Amino acid sequence: MAYHAALYVFVFLPLCAVAYQAAPERHRWKVLLGFSWLFFYVISGKLIIYLIGTTLLTHYTGIWLSLLKMQEKADREHADRTEKREIKKKYQKKGRAVLATGVLLLLAVLGYLKYYNFFVDNISAVTESLSLPLSFEAKSLILPIGISFYTLQAVGYMADVYWGKIKAEENLFRTALFLSFFPQIMEGPICRYTDTAEQLFTGAPLNYENLSDGCVRIFWGLFKKKVVADRLSVPVAAVFGHYGDYHGAVIAAAAVAYTVQLYMEFSGCMDIVIGSGKIFGICLPENFRQPFCARSAAEFWRRWHISLGTWFKTYIFYPVSMSGIVKKWSQFGKKHGGKYVTQLGVSAMALFPVWLCNGLWHGARWSYIFYGMYYFTLILLGIAVKPGRDRILKICHIREDALYWRIIQTGKTWVIIFTGELFFRADGLRAGIAMFRSMFDGFEIRQFWDGTLLNLGLGRADFVAVAAGCIAVAAVGHLRERGGTVNGRLGQIPTPVRWCVYYALIFAVLMLGAYGDGYQAVDLIYAGF
Repeated sequence: MAYHAALYVFVFLPLCAVAYQAAPERHRWKVLLGFSWLFFYVISGKLIIYLIGTTLLTHYTGIWLSLLKMQEKADREHADRTEKREIKKKYQKKGRAVLATGVLLLLAVLGYLKYYNFFVDNISAVTESLSLPLSFEAKSLILPIGISFYTLQAVGYMADVYWGKIKAEENLFRTALFLSFFPQIMEGPICRYTDTAEQLFTGAPLNYENLSDGCVRIFWGLFKKKVVADRLSVPVAAVFGHYGDYHGAVIAAAAVAYTVQLYMEFSGCMDIVIGSGKIFGICLPENFRQPFCARSAAEFWRRWHISLGTWFKTYIFYPVSMSGIVKKWSQFGKKHGGKYVTQLGVSAMALFPVWLCNGLWHGARWSYIFYGMYYFTLILLGIAVKPGRDRILKICHIREDALYWRIIQTGKTWVIIFTGELFFRADGLRAGIAMFRSMFDGFEIRQFWDGTLLNLGLGRADFVAVAAGCIAVAAVGHLRERGGTVNGRLGQIPTPVRWCVYYALIFAVLMLGAYGDGYQAVDLIYAGF
């Protein structure tokens, strides 16, 4: 039961809304919990045991950390200044041990299920090449849907309790709802406790405005998924699945098509997720902010999969930046290397684990690790050349906000994005390298319009539908980039006209969606990460 399925949109979600509204206000969060666990059980069956285990570990680790803080406060109450410092050190050490235990247990489960076979295969390849008498067998492991998302959410919760940013939740089932809220369990966004906890447990009644906004957002997401993403999956699968048969502009077109497909599907899914939450008065954080308006690789990742980037920044980048080894390098660099070298070194040390984890988080493949290192290199290179770049712009009297310069920077970023997604989608790193090379073999720009692309499974009508969908999404994105909102604009027009827009959106999904012969149901891409 995926978010874009009719069963979810027309049966599960309405039933949940009815049960939620019918329940007493103080019990409505329990309805959400019941439907969340039902949703997870339907898609994962007995694998719900992993979610339950994660909930128990997360909850009681938080309770343990809170008890340590209470004990520390009691011990410090009548202590002198020297004793207080010693007490603080003692409890910090205990707290770190508790936090480390909880985090490592969570990551051990995730690592075993997601990466065991990857490491076994690579170790076996090394031992075989060295003729060593060692062999390891791969195992048939089943990965629960959403485990990467709710594991990061659980780790963030425990860290926030340890840092004193939040109090540990005392009710086990409330912790369970925070980790398993059904709209976000499969693909995020990855929330912090402060993002959603108060809204989840308030039990606010349904109202017309939330229902209207939520439903419009859901059908906007379905429009992206059904009209654009699912159509583009056909030529993308054809080229990436048989890349040896194609070269030149066809490979480039496939890279662009996959990037658009991924964005339309993932952002469309986020629209459905956020719209589902909105129905219950729960405002989930936005996960995209017009990423194709970015003018650099770093800005792109501040706009794309925002919740994942925020999580890495909060729980990896900042702690590494404040770690002892980075501080020692900073002191050494200032004495011997100067400000520029010091800043570059600090940036490299803090960014490397972020992008390594980013690559690994997406999956156990060398192409994903390469993808992470690709952006690490580009972002670090951007930091390295910034002083010289700024000097050149000043000498040439080029303004950063000049239209022509913005267009150049955005175009450059598009090339970076399309290239990265080519390696991301390719069936392994070797396939990605082969496709990248073949893109420059016999490149003929006329292949974009001479009918060559019509041999990839889509007809002219399909390309027209995709183009129209992209234009509509771009128009909405342009409005948002300028600070406007679609709901705000719709609210300003007469009610009959507004409802015509709503019906047009619904019929676009029903009439223009990729259904019928030649189209197969396309699974959500990020549900597999």
